[in-house]
Amino acid sequence: MKKASAVAAPREACGLLFGADDAIIAFSQTANIAASPETRFEIDPAALFAALRAERAGGPRLIGYWHSHPSGDPLPSATDAAMAAPDGKLWVILGGAAVTCWRAGTHGRWDRFGPEVLEAV
Repeated sequence: MKKASAVAAPREACGLLFGADDAIIAFSQTANIAASPETRFEIDPAALFAALRAERAGGPRLIGYWHSHPSGDPLPSATDAAMAAPDGKLWVILGGAAVTCWRAGTHGRWDRFGPEVLEAV
């Protein structure tokens, strides 16, 4: 994710997270199809639908999303909150050298994101 974010800068990089409720075991990078990729991200719907089809067929479980903030701020923005459904999915945000993890819900930052501990294994 860090490498993809660095390559995409000054545009936001984005992708999907796979695993279990408490563990990210894999990720993928997707195209950012946002009209303004320097300040927003939108995951390519084709990649999202392909991941959901694969999950239904017994593939890896989609547990969330990741994206970068080229500005260096690794906190969820108001735009992130407006885009996020309160569905319990993880959101990993990379900003500068920092990586943060959040769970989408109805509490916390912007009444949408609660912080999660992200541990490297």
